Amino acid sequence: MAKADDRAGAARADDGAARREMLRLYGAAALAGIAALAVAYQFVDPAPPASLRLATGGPAGAYFAFGKQYRDVLARHGIEVEVVNTSGSIENLRLLRDPEAGVHAAFAQGGTAGAEARAAGLVSLASLYYEPAWLFYRESLPLASLADLAGRRVAVGPEGSGARALALVLLAENGLDAGDAALSPLGGADAFAALRAGEIDAWFTVAGVRSEMVRRAAAADGVRIFDFARAEAYERRLRYLSALVLPRGALDLAANLPDRDVRLVSPTAALVARSDLHAALEYLLLEAASEIHSGGGILEEPGAFPGARFADLPLAEAARRYFRSGPPFLRRVLPFWAANTIDRLAVMLLPLLAVALPLFRFMPVLYEWRVRSRIYRWYRDLRPLERRLKEGLDPREAERALERLDGIERALAGLSVPLAYADALYQLRLHIDLVRGAIQRAAKRPEAPDAPNAPGAPDAPEEERA
Repeated sequence: MAKADDRAGAARADDGAARREMLRLYGAAALAGIAALAVAYQFVDPAPPASLRLATGGPAGAYFAFGKQYRDVLARHGIEVEVVNTSGSIENLRLLRDPEAGVHAAFAQGGTAGAEARAAGLVSLASLYYEPAWLFYRESLPLASLADLAGRRVAVGPEGSGARALALVLLAENGLDAGDAALSPLGGADAFAALRAGEIDAWFTVAGVRSEMVRRAAAADGVRIFDFARAEAYERRLRYLSALVLPRGALDLAANLPDRDVRLVSPTAALVARSDLHAALEYLLLEAASEIHSGGGILEEPGAFPGARFADLPLAEAARRYFRSGPPFLRRVLPFWAANTIDRLAVMLLPLLAVALPLFRFMPVLYEWRVRSRIYRWYRDLRPLERRLKEGLDPREAERALERLDGIERALAGLSVPLAYADALYQLRLHIDLVRGAIQRAAKRPEAPDAPNAPGAPDAPEEERA
């Protein structure tokens, strides 16, 4: 029974030694992996914010209506969108340039982003739809070209609006400046009412074909839509404009509005953003743009928008990738937050795998080497004794050599190794016996004690016991 207990205790000691050795090695590997994660974490993008401020336009305008649609789409992905009411494109761009304003993205009319917007690092996400320039005028007014507006009362929209900015450019292209016509800041319903009342002669506005105000103005008695007969010339001179034709009856077939084909010049509405907007939110805005604007319209073919064409600001890198290859793979198969989390973690996992895979493949080899090295190191003491046999030993040298062998065996008696490597330990003991026998024969000494701890056997040196 006592022998069985001894064997069980020895087995437990061997297993404990194996576990400690593995803990040391794999613990070191785990620490190396943690260090790799810590380094990689410095390069991980922060999580996208859960809210976004989107500058749009006046409450009655298309930008504000589209802003509410974007808000609803992003809300499905857990992003809260604050729709900011503004006077239009110029103010939107100013808010984007000002970090203190807290605006992240905005709608802007094509052609309104100047050098200041580029210098501030604003980027374009997409062109969204055609937004024609409309000039409504009193039917009694002879108006063959914009030059005929000289000396007339013209509403061009409030300061900060894209309509005013484009109207001034078009008038300048026809040789008119602010002093050549009486320009009014009226816009929207106020401008339409003033036109019908005869208080102004003409009214510039920029709006989509589906705008209720455009339809009302086209249907009003005594009001005409100006036909841009030289639309292609405007397109060539101002590259952010497109020459379009509004077919007869396109606004209202029943009322036959307009009553003739009308040539128009049109910028495009664009979605622009600050360059520091999180890429995940840029992709989300682009997906919302595709959902809202890809169906086409009276002037747009299905699938023509959103797109990268007509952008007058540098295209964001996320937009460039989106229009080249579509949404990222993870966004196609996973919800927004799951895809974004995995995408961010990949930055950490790749260096971790680069460190961990070679380490864990090398661990078994290193473990075996460490276990066997605890056995094989004793050959450094055994081999010199064997070499001395070839040179010859006198009795005193033989006695010291045998004492050395006894000390090695005592040290081995306290050595625990995993059972898988016990063969190497027993081979060492056999080799010790072979060398001992050779020394005894060379010195003609009587047989050595059977066990290293037999009475009279010298103790192992201090460093061997350690």
